[in-house]
Amino acid sequence: MREPKSKRPSTGLFWDLLTFERLMTNQVIHLIYWAGLGVIALIAFGFIGTAVGVAMREELLMGLLLAAGVLVAGMLIVLALALLWRSFCELYVALFRLSDDLHAIRRATDAEAAARTGPPEVR
Repeated sequence: MREPKSKRPSTGLFWDLLTFERLMTNQVIHLIYWAGLGVIALIAFGFIGTAVGVAMREELLMGLLLAAGVLVAGMLIVLALALLWRSFCELYVALFRLSDDLHAIRRATDAEAAARTGPPEVR
């Protein structure tokens, strides 16, 4: 449904930023995704540190079991966060691609309507 890049009129980057004809979010969302995964990795390291701290503080078997529970629960939470973050970012990418496709459909139907009506008659 999208027009090939070769058929699109060539405009400057500055003009694209001013007019919102071309959305930049598709490129930016990848950076946001990786930054979010970095934050999720920091959370994972926090859970690992907590589990190690609990294990070092408690010398009994109960402390080690508690540390293992914290570690397993933390990793499950991190996994859920990573999946939710991926889904959230994919939703935004899908919405912006849908917008691009609707824009291409509008241009195609406008061109088809203009071709059907033909040029205006001159008397």
